[in-house]
Amino acid sequence: MISLVAGLIWLVAANLIGMLPSKDYHWRNAYRLIVVGVPLLIWLMYENGPWWGLAFIIAAGSVLRWPLLYLWRWVRARVGA
Repeated sequence: MISLVAGLIWLVAANLIGMLPSKDYHWRNAYRLIVVGVPLLIWLMYENGPWWGLAFIIAAGSVLRWPLLYLWRWVRARVGA
């Protein structure tokens, strides 16, 4: 239960950070959110199961959509598609 609350706090904080002005287009903040979000995701999935983990991944992906897009492009270029 505590991990769900921590996940919701992370999502609210990520949305608030996204509303603040930034000179580097929020990339430093995105890296920090990813560093905190990955262990949080593991903790959330361990305590609450994969469905809550999937819900958190979808919600986090909506906040961090540009890093996911660049990751997708990088993977696609490496695979050769």
